[in-house]
Amino acid sequence: MNILQINSSARSTGAFSTQLANVLAEKLLASHAGSTLVLRDLAINPHPTLDEAALVALMTATEARSLEQATSVARSDTLIAELQAADTLIIAAPMYNFGITAQLKNWIDAITRAGVTFKYGANGPEGLLTDKQAYVVLTRGGVHRDTANDTIADYMRTILNFLGISKVEFIYAEGLNMGDEMQSKGISQARSEIELAVA
Repeated sequence: MNILQINSSARSTGAFSTQLANVLAEKLLASHAGSTLVLRDLAINPHPTLDEAALVALMTATEARSLEQATSVARSDTLIAELQAADTLIIAAPMYNFGITAQLKNWIDAITRAGVTFKYGANGPEGLLTDKQAYVVLTRGGVHRDTANDTIADYMRTILNFLGISKVEFIYAEGLNMGDEMQSKGISQARSEIELAVA
């Protein structure tokens, strides 16, 4: 098993999403002998925002790209290659203001590329990243699961399915800013869900 772990908290240390993603990764590695782990921490090594210059670089023919454009595309190529090589994807996705972090959105924009990770055919879009398992670790200060406020689960399922990743499991840790008792309950619940996911 080749595991790719994406940490998307703005915090380089101490994030609950990172801690729980680490637990999941460790358990998967322990249960699958010979597995490998590639860790990409977007707080330590953030990907640039998709701006006009980056779009122009992508739309410029390879041989016509400037050095700056080639470097821009190469950064995204690296992220795509990591994802293509992975059998299992772990995404640590904390909720910031009812949405995913800017760090995670920048990563998604970088790896979602027509003709590479998806394509348009006669029947519409077709994901090219098939035969992969994704785990999304969702951490929140409040409690939002199965409510209208929980937009992240639907968004992550949509984008992963769009790319061809149909096997998606969510692990929730909620109430993390609602006092020590709620925090402990939320972490315990997430750990139980991790055990079930690995089993």
